[in-house]
Amino acid sequence: MTFHGGKHFKWIMAVGAVCLAASAAQAQMLDSDDIGGVVTSADGPEAGVWVIAETDDFDTRYAKIVVTDDEGRYVVPDLPDADYELWVRGYGLADSEKVAGRPGERHDLDAVIAPDAAVAAEVYPAIYWYAMMHLPTRSEVENIEGGLDFYQNMMRNNGCVGCHQLGQAATRTIPEAFQDMDSEAAWIRRVQSGQAGGQMIRQLASELAGIPFKYLADWTDRVAAGELPAEAPPRPSGLERNIVATVRDWATEKAYLHDLTTTDRRNPTVNAYGKIYGSPELSTDQFPILDPVANTDTSFLARPRDPDTPTTNDDPVVQPSPYWGDERIWDSQSNSHNPMIDQDGRVWYTARVRPPSDQPDFCLEGSDHPSAQVYPASRNAGRHLAVLDPETGDYTPIDTCFGTHHLHFDQDADNTLWTSGGNGVVGWLNTRMYLETGDEAASQGWAPLIADANGNGRLDDWVGPDEPLDPAKDRQIPGDYYAAMPSPVDGSVWGAIRSFPGSVVRLDPGDNPPATALSEVYNVPLPGYGPRGADIDLEGVVWVSLGSGHLGEFDRRKCRAALSGPEAAMGNHCPEGWTFHRYPGPGFPESPELSAESSYYSWVDQHNVTGLGDDVPMSTANLYDGVHALVDDDWVTMRIPYPLGFYAKGFEGRIDDPNAGWKGRGLWVTSGDRTPWLKEGGQGTRPLVVHFQARPDPLAH
Repeated sequence: MTFHGGKHFKWIMAVGAVCLAASAAQAQMLDSDDIGGVVTSADGPEAGVWVIAETDDFDTRYAKIVVTDDEGRYVVPDLPDADYELWVRGYGLADSEKVAGRPGERHDLDAVIAPDAAVAAEVYPAIYWYAMMHLPTRSEVENIEGGLDFYQNMMRNNGCVGCHQLGQAATRTIPEAFQDMDSEAAWIRRVQSGQAGGQMIRQLASELAGIPFKYLADWTDRVAAGELPAEAPPRPSGLERNIVATVRDWATEKAYLHDLTTTDRRNPTVNAYGKIYGSPELSTDQFPILDPVANTDTSFLARPRDPDTPTTNDDPVVQPSPYWGDERIWDSQSNSHNPMIDQDGRVWYTARVRPPSDQPDFCLEGSDHPSAQVYPASRNAGRHLAVLDPETGDYTPIDTCFGTHHLHFDQDADNTLWTSGGNGVVGWLNTRMYLETGDEAASQGWAPLIADANGNGRLDDWVGPDEPLDPAKDRQIPGDYYAAMPSPVDGSVWGAIRSFPGSVVRLDPGDNPPATALSEVYNVPLPGYGPRGADIDLEGVVWVSLGSGHLGEFDRRKCRAALSGPEAAMGNHCPEGWTFHRYPGPGFPESPELSAESSYYSWVDQHNVTGLGDDVPMSTANLYDGVHALVDDDWVTMRIPYPLGFYAKGFEGRIDDPNAGWKGRGLWVTSGDRTPWLKEGGQGTRPLVVHFQARPDPLAH
């Protein structure tokens, strides 16, 4: 917005200041369900610090967190009737003494200036500690394909931080059980712990040649010797002070929650004030359900169709865990990854139905299924689909020829459900047909990712991704979709391919998929690399979390080269379509220009469910305890300062009441750390569900 004339501008600012002052005064006139007051320390009013109100009066954990305004004032709004403990946490402070309070009361709180830098740093986001770690020299990684960039991508995206938060108190220190070892040996032993030990040691010792152990050990040694982060984080400012966060928990202390769903992404008023459904990848077949109105959580048992489906309980404990010993805490046959609610409130899951090797005949060569005639699905599908009817409680497994990972509904009349993770194909389910007929074979389809390399505009015979181009043939694009994104613009379906340096791909189904399906590939150019979770906005622009510490933005409309033909089929033809947005936070000492942030997934707020604006792209802030939102090219970080160690995986927004302003909408996020006992509170604490809301000012209630 542009103002013309200094007097006009000053008048508007003066009126705005008067209105804000009046609003602040009114805000201190508390409602019967609010708690408010002023936070002061020996230095005076404390601006930009968190006030936490927590109660254990409900079945779930319940904590509501707000930020103080410029004058140290706070209002914790809309608290359910209960007894609360209130305290202050903030950068530069030590945690204050807890004060008892009830809704409707005013409590002025005494903040405590941190006695030293070490105490102050205890509540810094994990990224400030993680960024203390040194990177190897280029000569140390010269024998690893991709070199130092690949190393960083593995550590921050596809490796360690893809499953855990690194840098919180539990990971920047060595467990007591291993403290009789030297630090490097302790790290080698540590990553062999539990049922994921085989995966962890393989990535670090084999794929990265054991190099990380030296630097992990050096890092924890320096932390143990008292070294602190090189800089302090800034306190929340601007829109960040308007954020209200409500924290609950669900599932069990041994469950790993990957994702949640609250509504139909296409119409976020579906399931208003309704229950929230989670998917506990790897860990359990007790799928959790949270009631955010009653503050209760339950679960239902989700079983695959075939009782001989493998269970993760068969995964051995490589070495005893310092927390669970030899116990196999994971036991899941369904191994659900991602849920999504449809237009009628049904919940669809990516989940196992049967053993992976038992591909149905209609998937295979010789079948008359239209998709099998184009591309027989002979590769084993390790995960399939299922649907829950919340009204009846019926959970129905749905077999698929293709593997599944993430899923999204299209905006077509068939309510087509597109999936990622398809073993070289993109799979879909016509949910309208399936619900009408129950015919899972006829209702599904899949298409390989084939680029129009010969440029004739139709699907022809193709060469494989590792074969030389043939001027008469098309080319198969290597890899699988990690994220699947139906475009609201043109009927295409985009995906992010998780590789190095990686790419985004556009699938155009055509009139008769898969026979008419063609794809376009766009590789990520440096300085970006390592795409993972991604989403698409209302203009068709793709936003993707990158292992390079960026949010990647790809706009196909900017491409100047031809979008088909031999050059386009290789994917390097449109670097001008890419823009990179550096995530907040420090970088490693050897690469300060790149944020050390390790975002797992990105999501676009197409419907302004957060109140931060239409089409705002957001990313999981996995080392910042929350979510980053890119608002008008500025980052707004919604952080959970308590309990420390919140690690987001899946998130989406819901509008409960479109007429209730900020109170009727918000962002729902679940913690997805595979080791939830590493957060503040330790063993016995449960996975978290967070509701972020953005009010118009820090005192609105």
